[in-house]
Amino acid sequence: MNCKNCHLELTSHSDFCNSCGGKVIRNRLTFKNLFEHISETFFNYDNKLLRTFIDLFKTPETVIEGYINGVRKRYVNPISYFGLAITVTGLYILILTKFYPEALDFSMFTAEGQEELQKKNMSFVQEYMSILMMLYIPIYALIARITFVGFNKFNYTELLIVFLYWQSQTSIISSVLVIIAAMFGINNGVISLVFLPLMMLYAGYIFKRIYNLTFSQILLRTLLFLVVLAVVFVIVVVIIVGIMFITGDMQQMIEAQRATLESSQN
Repeated sequence: MNCKNCHLELTSHSDFCNSCGGKVIRNRLTFKNLFEHISETFFNYDNKLLRTFIDLFKTPETVIEGYINGVRKRYVNPISYFGLAITVTGLYILILTKFYPEALDFSMFTAEGQEELQKKNMSFVQEYMSILMMLYIPIYALIARITFVGFNKFNYTELLIVFLYWQSQTSIISSVLVIIAAMFGINNGVISLVFLPLMMLYAGYIFKRIYNLTFSQILLRTLLFLVVLAVVFVIVVVIIVGIMFITGDMQQMIEAQRATLESSQN
């Protein structure tokens, strides 16, 4: 008998492959064992996905440090977890666009005369959400590297793992919350304003656990992280404004604001 995944020769009593770890399947696929497999994969407490989701709240250092230190079987690896987060995020955008478009209306948060520009920005964010999610991670890891200077427990690559798990966990939760909120008529912008500080608190909680910091230490480092993040944000805004000037979007926005001001004076 050979493994159906890697074709290694197995003994007749083998339940798992000694090379790839794949489970030996002896029975034909039926509705019964298909249902058992789905239940075991998604609803059993002992499965990797649910265990990863729960333990990233209970003991995030166990999941993150475990992966960094070589524990690769107990939890979902960060790349796969991030892939799941991207899928869930894409699904929530599809659901909102098709069934709850009013939840994506950010006019209440937009200055008068900038509605068209805001629509373009939101369309860009929705179209390239997965790319933006990937871009955030190396930036956050770099900021964390600067913030936790003097703490040499994790290098830059290992901090990428930290933020892969953090970004994945928060994206999955926010996607579910946004859909539930949309069902009750709550705007996506409102949820974002509420959820953003919770994301930062969760990041602080993770770093407190993985660096084993005191409350005063994590508070100081969080403030430093926000300062560095603000500096990076200003730099990014300057770059975006420069691009907008080059493409002409900024000129359109200025003209729209001028027209709005003139109409209000008349």
